[in-house]
Amino acid sequence: MSARRLLPTQTERLSFREMTMDDLDLIADLIGDPEVMAFYPAPKTRAESAAWIARMQQRYEEDGHGLWIIETHDGGFVGECGVTWQSANDVPMLEVGYHVRPELQRRGYATEAARACVELVAQELAPTLLTAIIHPENAASLAVAAKLGMTHIDDDRAHPWIVRTVMGMQVASA
Repeated sequence: MSARRLLPTQTERLSFREMTMDDLDLIADLIGDPEVMAFYPAPKTRAESAAWIARMQQRYEEDGHGLWIIETHDGGFVGECGVTWQSANDVPMLEVGYHVRPELQRRGYATEAARACVELVAQELAPTLLTAIIHPENAASLAVAAKLGMTHIDDDRAHPWIVRTVMGMQVASA
């Protein structure tokens, strides 16, 4: 059975839409970029990027949400942002995630997009804990989570190669 598909409301500068395989070049450039993926084990290959899109399409179908393409109102590709199920210390939790093209970073796009996702969670999925699971040296992502109102709630020790920082906040119904 498929879930009701959700989409954040457009913001002052950004619109959201579901990913399709037509976005493979954009996604492969984004998550294949060493700067964007600096805090991941490695940048994604083109094949891994195609699998990433397929996973998001499955999440839209099963969960009603996932990472969405974020664009300027004139259709310029900014990156991806959304809400997915992740796990920390082997416990499932709802996470807001974001990746922005390197040349567009530090302009507030990740925060703006993530705030729209928090609003969507408040309207559709609350009350719930919303998290951001972040590499502890990723100061920019930690700052975005803090701007959303998240605080450090745990350390994820489920991976042998890293202890990730779990930021979180309780989201009440809108």
